[in-house]
Amino acid sequence: MRDSVTNLTLPGALMDRAEEWLGPTDAIWLDKQKTWKAPGGGTLSFGYLDGPRDHLRYKSAEFQFIGIDEAGDLRWKQIMYMFSRLRRLANVTIPVRFRLGSNPGGISHTDLKRRYINPFTREERVFIPAGLDDNPHLDREQYVKSLMNLDPVSREQLLKGDWEVREAGRMFSRSWFKIVDEAPATLAKTARYWDLAATEPKAGNKEPDWSSGCKMSADGEGRFYIHSIVRYRKEPRYNEAMVRQVADMDGRKVAIVMEQEPGSAGKGQIDHYRRKILPEFIFKGDKVTGSKRQRAMPLASQAEAGNVYLINGAWNEDFLDEIEIFPDGNFDDQVDSSSGAFSIVGGSKVEPRARYI
Repeated sequence: MRDSVTNLTLPGALMDRAEEWLGPTDAIWLDKQKTWKAPGGGTLSFGYLDGPRDHLRYKSAEFQFIGIDEAGDLRWKQIMYMFSRLRRLANVTIPVRFRLGSNPGGISHTDLKRRYINPFTREERVFIPAGLDDNPHLDREQYVKSLMNLDPVSREQLLKGDWEVREAGRMFSRSWFKIVDEAPATLAKTARYWDLAATEPKAGNKEPDWSSGCKMSADGEGRFYIHSIVRYRKEPRYNEAMVRQVADMDGRKVAIVMEQEPGSAGKGQIDHYRRKILPEFIFKGDKVTGSKRQRAMPLASQAEAGNVYLINGAWNEDFLDEIEIFPDGNFDDQVDSSSGAFSIVGGSKVEPRARYI
């Protein structure tokens, strides 16, 4: 079992491996049932636990073996429910077994750690740790290089199988950011990234969201400078005037990028800003993908390496307070705008005509 049929069918995943092993045998593949059937009558079936009631699909089933891959991605109550599907007939010697495989992390991390990892709470359950050295088929050097793009927590979980690092729950440390008085005179790219999420404070809404615009530069040698973060809470009609004012202060050599909301409304907003608000500026919308945590990973990786600098200013303390407790804090607007800015100056999202910045 996995959390979805899609993940079962990925290259190198469970169904792919079963085809590799069972295809040359006399077993028959029943596609509709997602089941291999052996000549002697035994079956190997593949299933999923995606929605909150998917475990009830197996209410009448009985199995002698249940295996769950990437158990951390499944709801704990559904994992525990599947224990009720283990059974065997009297006088049958087939052992009843339940096996889980998982990397650290995911929604059931804490429950898995308590039941299987922690020697004080796992009782007689067996935990077999595995690390990178246990998989000789991987290109170790390339895999480690790929993992260096992750935030420190995710990297330690995948590289070392570390079940303890989750306890901090944080991606950034304020000590990673170096405060300097000014950026170098010559910079390779500069952009300001806007996350327009604010609502004006009103009675009954004590903690509304903020809008945030982060101006960041890359020096072309692997160092990144956050010049300023403009942050405010106002109703949406205030955004246009604020974005235009900040653009005038930044100058026309600074690219402006704005997070684009899904659908036609988001497309219309970007078109409006391009034609009506910022026609003289380099401007584009950014269709974001992945979770906020995923989008912040590259910035966290560079910050940990000591490559991210903050230009000394009154905004520093608010930024460091927010980013240090991300993703557990009440707000993440400055993290969103700074990780968005990094994706522009540290990546390849700037349009060709803006690459000279």
